Order: sequence, then structure tokens, then C-alpha cells
Amino acid sequence: MKLSNKTKVLEQGEMTLAERMYLPAIVGGMATTLKHFFSKPVTIRYPEQKRYLGPVYRGQHILKRDEAGAERCTACGLCAVACPAEAISMVAEERKAGEETLYREEKYAKVYEVNMLRCIFCGLCEEACPKEAIFLRHDTMVPVFHQRDEVIWGKDKLVEKMDHRYLRDGWK
Repeated sequence: MKLSNKTKVLEQGEMTLAERMYLPAIVGGMATTLKHFFSKPVTIRYPEQKRYLGPVYRGQHILKRDEAGAERCTACGLCAVACPAEAISMVAEERKAGEETLYREEKYAKVYEVNMLRCIFCGLCEEACPKEAIFLRHDTMVPVFHQRDEVIWGKDKLVEKMDHRYLRDGWK
């Protein structure tokens, strides 16, 4: 049964001797191989070479300190409110006598946690922070997790070390 009258009959001609020996196909394949052999490789050798991520890349979280080494975070909670994934949680506490060098303001974050499984790296926490305390680093990727207890980052992983300060180009 024919569904339409639009049929087309294809006839293939006799193959030449070179086509029967597959010479044009072999020469074409060798030309492609030689072209790629002398071109610049596209891939990078990852552990040794790191790709530039760009200035707008949002990677690993960091809680900044000021020039004196005091934590900038005042536990206002604006970053937690701005987070659409609800990945940030904190507990505020009043600064005690003798802790003036540790914390900038009278209120500080006793507990500051970021659930890295929930975080979508949107950067809204950066924009919401009035003290410029939290940043998503543009030069560091978040490391791979192997166990579930590694996904909730506390202040031990978030607060920057004074000997390894994070600065972006264009910062004061």
C-alpha cells in the first residue's frame, strides 16, 4: 500500500577502483589527523594548570576580617534572609569584656554556618551584607565533598586567615 505518490528511486553508480580500495576515505582521514596533530590542544592539564575563572565567578565562601583582624560580621541576619535556598544560619551573641580585638561590633555571630549542599552560589548574601563581611571568592572553587559531615561549613572554615587575606582587584 502506497501512502503517497512522492517516491524517489536512488540509483548508485558503479564504484571506481580507488573507491573500492577506500583510498579517498583513507586520505581524508589522514588529512584530518595531521590537521589536529599540528594544531594547538584545546584541553588543559588540570591539576598542574588552573583555568582562569574570571572576576564574576562565585566560588568558595569567606567571612572577612578588617585590617586589625577583627571579624566584620555583626550577625544581623540579612544574608540569611536574602538567601533563596535558606543555606545560611547563625546564632548571635553579645561581645564580652576583653573581646574588643576579636569582634568589631558589640554583637557578633557565635555560630555561622553555610550548608554547601543547599547553596546555589547566587551571591545575594554578598549584596545583602551591610558590613561587607561575606564574599564568594572568585579565585577558589569549592572542594569536593566525600562525606555528609563535610557539607556544613562553620566559622572554622569560613573566617579568613590573616596571613592569607582575600583581595579582589579594585578593592581599597
